[in-house]
Amino acid sequence: MIETGWVSILPPLIAIVLALVTKEVYSSLFLGVLSGMVIYVVSAQEPFMAVFSRIFDMMAQKIADNAYMIIFLALLWAVITLVGKSGGTAAYGRWAEKRLKNKRATLLTTALLGILIFIDDGFNCLTIGTVMRPVYDRQRISREKLAYIIDATAAPICIIAPVSSWAVAVASEVSDTNGFQTFLSTVPYNLYALLTIMMVAFVCITGLDFGKMRKAEEKAQLEGNGDTMTEEKDDTQESKGRVIDLVLPILVLIVCAILGMAYVGGFFSGTPFSEAIGANPTAGLSLGAFAGLVTAFILYIPRKIMKPRQFAGNIVSGIGSIVPPMLILILSWTLGGVCRELIGTGEFISGFIASSNVPLQLLPFVVFVIAALMSFSMGTSWGTFGLLIPIVTMICSATAGSELLVPTLGATLAGSVYGDHCSPISDTTILASTGAQCEHIRHVETQIPYATLTAVVCAVGYLIIGFTNMPWIGLGVSAALLIGAMLILRKVYRPKEA
Repeated sequence: MIETGWVSILPPLIAIVLALVTKEVYSSLFLGVLSGMVIYVVSAQEPFMAVFSRIFDMMAQKIADNAYMIIFLALLWAVITLVGKSGGTAAYGRWAEKRLKNKRATLLTTALLGILIFIDDGFNCLTIGTVMRPVYDRQRISREKLAYIIDATAAPICIIAPVSSWAVAVASEVSDTNGFQTFLSTVPYNLYALLTIMMVAFVCITGLDFGKMRKAEEKAQLEGNGDTMTEEKDDTQESKGRVIDLVLPILVLIVCAILGMAYVGGFFSGTPFSEAIGANPTAGLSLGAFAGLVTAFILYIPRKIMKPRQFAGNIVSGIGSIVPPMLILILSWTLGGVCRELIGTGEFISGFIASSNVPLQLLPFVVFVIAALMSFSMGTSWGTFGLLIPIVTMICSATAGSELLVPTLGATLAGSVYGDHCSPISDTTILASTGAQCEHIRHVETQIPYATLTAVVCAVGYLIIGFTNMPWIGLGVSAALLIGAMLILRKVYRPKEA
């Protein structure tokens, strides 16, 4: 890696700004990758043609590093396509419509599912998107709203749940002897995660829509969601499909995914469950997705819902439909690799913290802001707190700020999740729009105002925590400010009753 200074922040900024301005993600990400590699090659004084060979080297490396994620996405989308073609998704939509009588009930059910599926954020997004999308389409609730709710109950839940792949990742970064205990102690200080869940509840109960989300909801009410319920156009399967044709494969997938993560991580050989599920989560998720595929085969073929040839064709079709979002993921992984491994974007930003003479009382606030900028620029929560946690630990240990270690670690995790929540190049953001089958940039645009409002009140809370070291005071003030802001917005926008 070569330290390139301030120019290291240009590639992610180029990708993000172009994506938001042009609404075209693929070329924006590629230009970000290209600019980053040009910076590296010029700094390393390599031949200019090395730019292109290194781009594809990095891309191949990231595909290899994330091979299990690619396998999981392919298998999961094959299952999703199969349950749709079986008529199970349409049957579930009719069943849920009879029970979820209004918009409020549908939104709250989505949020509850997001809280219950806390093992992994990507799995959360894709599974809930598949299950709830038919109901949203029937009730003319926008796909943007679905994408926001599943995204806002993915990483924020995973980062405070003691049994999740995120908990293990954070615990492994803490250098003390009991990293898991330190992780648990950061939960009251993770204001963004806690207040995001509060905001989701408020939005679901009151129907608050503002910014571009309001326009998306108005459009959905008038026009629907475009490709609404395409599964129902499948003639023979429509009459044969049952709710169990969706529920059983998804349920088997969830259970076997959890067991698969435990198995891959060595739980059945004596490793604690909380550690086992974080060892190689995507490998375990792949096992779960394959189990769901086998369940679909056993469920559909004997009942002649599909012929074997149709079953295989739907698998191929499902894998093909995941190629566009998978390409976005590969490009974002490549951009992240260039920034982290070649030009030192993270080191430059985190070094700014270490070298600045920030008063200790402001440390949680400053770290929250820096973590948010890093995560937004690099599109990764894990990469951000992986860089910042050691630096925060060293700063607090080397000064008189040891009592601020846990609050600042909490601010690190909160800022990392906020930046990841807003970033158009974040894995979780991409998977949320994929699960909801919402145009990616529309999801980003509609989500940012909600996330940023929460982040602003969190920043106030971290200022209070820095001077008082009392999490409940900071959380209480932030919560009061958030509720006040949402009540004002509700009066301004006057949402319709659910």
